[in-house]
Amino acid sequence: MPHSSKQGQIPLNFGHQPSAGREDLIVSDRLDAVISLIDRWPDWPSPVVIVAGPTGSGKSHLASVWAEQSGAVPVLVDRPDAVTLELAAAGPVLVEDVDRIGFDDTALFHLINAVRQNGTTLMMTSRLWPAAWNVRLPDLASRLKAATTVEIGEPDDELLAQVLVKLFADRQIVPDERVVSYLVSRMERSLDAACRIVARLDDLALSRQSKISRQLASEVLAEFEGGISDASLS
Repeated sequence: MPHSSKQGQIPLNFGHQPSAGREDLIVSDRLDAVISLIDRWPDWPSPVVIVAGPTGSGKSHLASVWAEQSGAVPVLVDRPDAVTLELAAAGPVLVEDVDRIGFDDTALFHLINAVRQNGTTLMMTSRLWPAAWNVRLPDLASRLKAATTVEIGEPDDELLAQVLVKLFADRQIVPDERVVSYLVSRMERSLDAACRIVARLDDLALSRQSKISRQLASEVLAEFEGGISDASLS
C-alpha cells in the first residue's frame, strides 16, 4: 500500500465540530511511528499493534483513521464472546481504551489468537504500556510482549501552539500570537487540556462580548489550576 504524504501528522477530533479530516492533520514528528504503521497496513511487523499515549493525545482519531482505511470493526474484550472471535477471524478489529474500559484476560488472549491464526490484524489503544495492564494470564503476557507497541508522547511547545491555533480556527477565532505563547508556557501539556482551555476562553469571551486577551487567558488558567468543574465548561 502506498505511503501517505501526510506522514508525521497528528489528528484532532474534539467536540466543537473541528475540521479533522486527514487533510487537516497537524504536523508532529512524535506521530511518525503511528502514522507509518497506519499507512503500512496490512504490512505490519506483527498482527497486533498497541497505540499508547496520554488522554487527549489523539489515539481515538488515529484509531478511527485506521478503522476507516482497514474496515476494522470495534470490539470489546470484557468477557469471552464467540461473536467477537468470529469478527476477528473475518477481518481487522479494534479495541479502544483497553486499560480504561478493562478486559478479561482469557477473552483478550483468545482474541489475539484468533487474529494470529486467521491472518487478520488488531489495533488496541491504551493510556498505559501493556506491562502496566496487570495481566495475570502468563500466555496473554507472552502474546502482548510479541505485539508492536508505539507511543504518543506529550506535545512540545511547537505542537501545542499549532493545536491551539487550530482549535481557535475551528471556532472562527484568530488568536493573538502573544496569547498563544502565554498559554503554551503555562498550560498543562496535553491536547485534552488545550481543547478545554480553548472552549472555556471562547465561552467567556462570548458571554462578556470581549476579545480573547492575555488577561482572559490568565483567568482561565487560574480556574483550571483551582480545579474548575467540567460542568462549568458546558
